[in-house]
Amino acid sequence: MKYTALALGMMIAAGPALAEVSVDSCNRQVQFDAPPQAAISNDVNLTEMMLVLGLADRMVGYTGISGWKTLDEEMRAGIEALPELSAKYPTKEVLIGAEADFFFAGWNYGMKVGGEVTPETLAPFGIKVYELTESCIHIGDKPKVSIDDMYNDLTNLGKIFQVEDKAEALVAGYKAELAAFTADLETGDPLRVFVYDSGEDSPFTAGRYAMPTALIEAAGGTNIMDDFEKSWGTVNWEAVVERNPEVVVIVNYGNVTAEEKRAFMMNNPAFADLDAVKNDRFVVLEYVEATPGPRNINAVKKLANGFWGN
Repeated sequence: MKYTALALGMMIAAGPALAEVSVDSCNRQVQFDAPPQAAISNDVNLTEMMLVLGLADRMVGYTGISGWKTLDEEMRAGIEALPELSAKYPTKEVLIGAEADFFFAGWNYGMKVGGEVTPETLAPFGIKVYELTESCIHIGDKPKVSIDDMYNDLTNLGKIFQVEDKAEALVAGYKAELAAFTADLETGDPLRVFVYDSGEDSPFTAGRYAMPTALIEAAGGTNIMDDFEKSWGTVNWEAVVERNPEVVVIVNYGNVTAEEKRAFMMNNPAFADLDAVKNDRFVVLEYVEATPGPRNINAVKKLANGFWGN
């Protein structure tokens, strides 16, 4: 095959063709022949994964934060140049209108099973979707939650955006930090822990497949709802009372404050005999700490301090 001098020059200037990248996303494989240039992330924890990888300049906006949560100073600084395209879950029209080419979301993190925004509904518009690993339980089987789920997402984002070295370095650093901390952690028998997200008539909590279960175990506890075969979901207070948690972990976000959630449990006669209530043992995690993301390692440290005074 013959090439003109101009064609050869263009090939040299362009450099070698980039290899196609393929990553596993729940029950799918997603292929990328080039890094996305107009990405959108949903929710505060997923957006922080993008930011910690230095991907703000590849984003055209974010969704699903201010409708439920507030941004801390660090977070605001990272996305001040980006618009929030939807306060809660985005519509398909919002994503198409932003000319997005990538949506980082999850099931119940911006997408709902059978909803209008799914990988299948966005595909015809050239919007590829990567799904949060923790959320895959909503559409199929997966192993029990692990901090490795968060590491997996960072690693896959590194591949997708061709910043593998940065992603691998971050993950290695998180693993080393956690290993060093837990090696020095002095614990007793695993503490019985209940995660109180929200709800008074029936509590919304973290089950076997939600990140707090992995964080609690790393800090030397056990989630009393470890046999609840969901990620996040509603249980009844009778089950909580029967299992008698020694510590309650409150997830702080939304219109009801962490202190109001604590007061509800402390002042309710139905909970008076719970060890956690009798000893006033509550630990507060911010939403962004309790969901998969870069703040998970600090969340383990916060839990361990609340459990053992470490």
